[in-house]
Amino acid sequence: MRVVVQRCKQADVTVNHEVVGRIGQGLMLLVGITHEDTEQDAKYLADKVSGLRIFEDEAGKMNLSVLETGGQILSVSQFTLYGDCRKGKRPNFMAAARPEQAEPLYEKFNELLRAQGLHVETGVFGAMMDVQLVNWGPVTLIVDSV
Repeated sequence: MRVVVQRCKQADVTVNHEVVGRIGQGLMLLVGITHEDTEQDAKYLADKVSGLRIFEDEAGKMNLSVLETGGQILSVSQFTLYGDCRKGKRPNFMAAARPEQAEPLYEKFNELLRAQGLHVETGVFGAMMDVQLVNWGPVTLIVDSV
């Protein structure tokens, strides 16, 4: 699994001109799943993301997690994170898991974040989505499960 983590002041996702997920301060997550991923990968990444110390403490150091700051999460599925652009000019998406495998793992990942007490909003799996965010910092990290 691969997650692009963006610290944000606010974020939302729209499907067919309707906002389906909106958060204030917290993390915007783009979540990609590949063929070999398991629930263990989802657990590892949920624990890693929720504990990332990327929010500033009173001394101005990145020392606090989204859990410690009471932040929220907007999680959006993103199969294109496994696009391979090494050959030609059209990305190859063969490394991305099929929807029937990816969707349950994506839902499990979100469930594991919620089980830690986080407020998690989502997009619509497989839909064409418009995502907006105010990236705070900017802070953007890529976290892989392997």
